[in-house]
Amino acid sequence: MKKRVVVGLSGGVDSSVAALLLKRRGYDVVGLFMRNWEETDERGVCCADDDFEDVKRVADLLDIPYYAVNFAREYEERVFRDFLAEYEAGRTPNPDVLCNREIKFGPFKEHALALGADAIATGHYAGILHEGGVHRLLKPRDSAKDQTYFLCQLSQSQLDGVLFPLQDLTKAEVRAIACEAGLATAEKKDSTGICFIGERNFRAFLRTYLPARPGKILTLDGEEVGRHIGLMYYTLGQRRGLDLGGRRGEDGRWFVVRKDLGENVLYVSHGDETPLYSAGCLVSGINYIPSAPQKDAFECTAKLRYRQTEQRVRVTKTGETSARVDFFEPQRAVTPGQFAVFYSETDCLGGGVIEQTFGEKET
Repeated sequence: MKKRVVVGLSGGVDSSVAALLLKRRGYDVVGLFMRNWEETDERGVCCADDDFEDVKRVADLLDIPYYAVNFAREYEERVFRDFLAEYEAGRTPNPDVLCNREIKFGPFKEHALALGADAIATGHYAGILHEGGVHRLLKPRDSAKDQTYFLCQLSQSQLDGVLFPLQDLTKAEVRAIACEAGLATAEKKDSTGICFIGERNFRAFLRTYLPARPGKILTLDGEEVGRHIGLMYYTLGQRRGLDLGGRRGEDGRWFVVRKDLGENVLYVSHGDETPLYSAGCLVSGINYIPSAPQKDAFECTAKLRYRQTEQRVRVTKTGETSARVDFFEPQRAVTPGQFAVFYSETDCLGGGVIEQTFGEKET
């Protein structure tokens, strides 16, 4: 009997090709579409409806059954509430990481098993190795599309029975396969919006859920140079949208260096980026893959935000799921709320949430 694989079909090219490849390999493939957000955007468009139409087209072409499941309540409770709380606390969260841990490899996997799945698959650019009951998360061939950063919080039980069909393909190869097969999603552009919520005016979207508190914009030496519209709309290193142009001539640019939630002050610097650099950070909620290292301190590489090149670091455990991370080279705009994700030469070793940074004088 063929092994049944339930594929998370999103309506994009990557998951479409994942389903195609599994069908070619002889699996009994079933498509499952997740509806995690039900509101329309500012144009009155529900992205999920359009995506599901693409799922139907792909499934019909591949001659595979497909279903839709609504996880909107779970998404709101497990992901979106945390997303709002983090912004309200002046941090910059990464909902994609939580969505994978709390939805795609949680309720989605449970639903897939109820459909008789022997395994589940997604269109992530990641690799996996199941060996002796241990599940390793591997870097994919296409380093430019590596999505292991977003999978760093997955447990061993969540990684069990998972397939990543795109692990040995580049994005260009995936699109070529889709075009050759005549998939409706072959030329569909990649989604760049908030996880499952879509592309929209971010400030307007956030304003519907959180009250904005305007306040002062100060330099680090205390000079008031403007007004901000609410700390939640800014992130460290941000240059655009400050409305401070021309205040100090044309040389150099203004950028955000700090947020003081208690005083509701946004701190900026002009030209000098030194205040943005840190020597290390403290990380909490670390999930180690496949298990915690035996040593209390170890060296590896890390990404402190998605798409960053890996940086050499030294990790010193401060608890079972917390650590101090020292950078070999100072890092720019390391942002609380984002994830520090650890790597070996071949594996993603897990990661946790950046709580705070520190400078050389604090080491």
